Amino acid sequence: MGFDMFGNMTSKSLLNRKSASPSSEDVARVSEMLGRMRILIGRRIIGRTAIANIAPGLEISHLDVLDVMRRIEGEVTVGAIAEAMRIDPSRGSRLVADLVARGILRRDASQADGRRSLVVRTELGDGLLAEIRSVKRSLLARVLEDWPEDELHTFSLLFEKFVSSYEEVFVTPEKSPDDALSEASPPMA
Repeated sequence: MGFDMFGNMTSKSLLNRKSASPSSEDVARVSEMLGRMRILIGRRIIGRTAIANIAPGLEISHLDVLDVMRRIEGEVTVGAIAEAMRIDPSRGSRLVADLVARGILRRDASQADGRRSLVVRTELGDGLLAEIRSVKRSLLARVLEDWPEDELHTFSLLFEKFVSSYEEVFVTPEKSPDDALSEASPPMA
């Protein structure tokens, strides 16, 4: 197992660590916490607070567009945005058009294929995304401010591992959510 100079486990060692099957008590606790977190996330408290402070005219779905654009590898198109957000392409097109009208995004021609229209953040969009991310991080810092440094470091690495594992099971392109659920469910007798 790898440790850094402060004696903390490194992300590589935590992310690659294999262990026995989790106990039912631990799974139940994680499930309970996910339920509580889902309610908070479902209300989009952090995103709504950021919008209220930075860009009152925007909607949560506008933030989602900016966020998925940051994570898409390669050329960003309306179709790629819609796919990443798991929404209908026409809804993705309307969201992008609204952000273009607000000067947050612009459309450019693809260098690889001039017939394709790419979506790019403008300087205003870059600034807005940076400000919103700053507000979100400040809010999270308030939640975590009383945590001991070593616990926070370990939590951040373990949370990254948890989310990555969750994505592997439920979000990989090769699997539909139904496939992942059927693999996770015990066979019915």
